[in-house]
Amino acid sequence: MLLTKVNDKIIKIEFRYMPHLVEAVKQITGRRFDGNNKCWTAPVTSLKEVEAFGRRYGFRWTDVSQPKEVVGEIPPMPELTTSIDLAMTPFPYQAQGIAYALQHKKCIVGDQPGLGKTGQAIATIVGAKSFPCLIICPASLKINWQREVSMWTGGKHKAVILSDGNKRTFHQFFRAGLADFCIVNYESLKKYFVESMNIPEGKRLRLDHIKFKEEIVKSFKSVIIDESHRCKNGAAQQTKFCMGICQDKEYALLLTGTPVVNRPKDLIPQLHIMNMLPRFGGYKFFVDRYCGGVRQASNLAELNYKLRTTCFYQREKKDVLKDLPEKSRQTVICDISNRKEYNSAENDLIEYLRKYRDADDEKIAKAMRGQAMVMINILRQVSARGKVESVKEFLNDLLESGEKIILFVSLHEVVNELKKIYPKAVTITGMDSKESRQAAVDKFQKDPDTKIVICSIKAAGVGLTLTASSRVAFVEFPWTYADCCQCEDRAHRIGQKDNVSCYYFLGQNTIDEKVYDIIQTKKDIANKATGVTENIQENVVDMVANLFSNRL
Repeated sequence: MLLTKVNDKIIKIEFRYMPHLVEAVKQITGRRFDGNNKCWTAPVTSLKEVEAFGRRYGFRWTDVSQPKEVVGEIPPMPELTTSIDLAMTPFPYQAQGIAYALQHKKCIVGDQPGLGKTGQAIATIVGAKSFPCLIICPASLKINWQREVSMWTGGKHKAVILSDGNKRTFHQFFRAGLADFCIVNYESLKKYFVESMNIPEGKRLRLDHIKFKEEIVKSFKSVIIDESHRCKNGAAQQTKFCMGICQDKEYALLLTGTPVVNRPKDLIPQLHIMNMLPRFGGYKFFVDRYCGGVRQASNLAELNYKLRTTCFYQREKKDVLKDLPEKSRQTVICDISNRKEYNSAENDLIEYLRKYRDADDEKIAKAMRGQAMVMINILRQVSARGKVESVKEFLNDLLESGEKIILFVSLHEVVNELKKIYPKAVTITGMDSKESRQAAVDKFQKDPDTKIVICSIKAAGVGLTLTASSRVAFVEFPWTYADCCQCEDRAHRIGQKDNVSCYYFLGQNTIDEKVYDIIQTKKDIANKATGVTENIQENVVDMVANLFSNRL
């Protein structure tokens, strides 16, 4: 909501339509509505009335004499010229991102989801040897970060996840050379890094109200903040904690595909975290310069130029397709919420498999295989139910970037739970009629506001085209590699112009992890293309028995 003195005669009054403001502005002498510019104006002779109106409703004065936008040519991304000891070779565009981060040290890695921001951040810290490094991320991604560190560094650099078990000793791991990365979720920052908070009564939280555990905070040379758009609210506790922890750090890398969720003001806390706000003129200048107008967004070309030449880079899939494979897969490890139920079901299965192993009569063994398959599927279903909360956290971050996604499930209970969380999602399941399935396909393909389609593996695994999304996720997944590919190919087919990113949600320390590894490494196991159903059942039961052989 802005007031602007245009010249010696006219004052411009800008605001989004709100009935009470319209009624109030009509009380100003000489006011009129400018239909061309969609704003109100008032004569300078009514200045006192305009000022009173502005004070009452929280309007801000802007200076119309601000200089024009300063926009130059954005330089190309730098090339990586130094050798970094990594176990994986970055794609060419990733190498350029690493070079940018090494050059600027504090920056927002803004690549689209699926382009490997995690690997770029890890490689940057390894290349800079800026250890120890603190990784702040959503709770559902802690295990994945630990695995990514191991994968990218070949196990040469260890990552420890903060927990109650190492709360008092984790900072000693670095001195002893036991770890170079430390991983913590946003919600635990206070527990591990804040000594006390002293907020005066009636005051908003400020950074100087927080006393950090100074020795621990200062022990880190670098910080990586994943999904940094979560810090867009500068008044939130988690944002303040990130600001305090990142002060005086050599490297501060913020990872997000959506650094601006609603308006440029979302950038201010993220720039503050990196101590980059002074490079943009400070808080007041940033707000006046880049947050003006009814949409609270102004001089955007200049802002983009300043960001990209100072502390930000971003590539979309279409920009780097030449470097990407047609299809890529990524596992998302979830800490299931129903561990007690899962352990009970697993113990029941193991006890039954002992009897199956001991059966010396082939007819009895064959009959037992059927019951074992039932129990195995029950175990996988228990894991699926326990993954829903982690799936929700992952989807919320993805949806903020405006992306669409295809979700594959088997269990109707999981479909219903997801539908409760995302009521605008469409479904393609065995419970839906042919007509409603086709309507769901059409809506997902054509309606930009329909972001999620929840698909049954059996009902939607073949025959459908869902190319409106290049992202496929499995809350549950089939038993065979061929069936996984069939589901993935709902997006990976004619009409798809992007690399297809496939996410597999696996319950941590569950049968999911073991079955996924076997399916991906032994792709010919129980291939349904042979049509030998009985052989599939034998293979699956024996395979699972082998997985638990140390407990049988």
